[in-house]
Amino acid sequence: MELLSLVILLALLQYIYFAILVGKARGTYNVDAPATTGHEVFERQYRVQMNTLELLLVLVPCMVIFGQHVRVDVAAYAGFVFIIGRFVFLKSYMADPKKRTVGFLLSILPILVLLLWGIFSLATKII
Repeated sequence: MELLSLVILLALLQYIYFAILVGKARGTYNVDAPATTGHEVFERQYRVQMNTLELLLVLVPCMVIFGQHVRVDVAAYAGFVFIIGRFVFLKSYMADPKKRTVGFLLSILPILVLLLWGIFSLATKII
């Protein structure tokens, strides 16, 4: 469980890093809080942070449940792929939002694997 916990903490640290980037973009592009619109680059940075938050809400419980009931190593590796995917998403979305697909897939696919495999595995144990 230590590896799983470490990967979850790294994903949360990544989210904090993305929040810091949003704060910097606010200053650079003069977007005063609480505004969430303004300069295009700020808006992209903000969307990366918010999209990451939306996915973390699903990822973290999936990792914990999968790790406890199925395979802790697979849960940790899936989380690591998610983290890589988020960095790819950040880079591609900031360059051109239309090129975000690879980063998004690297983020959503690990979640879907944990979710669907976890449901199947738990359902077969219950039945």
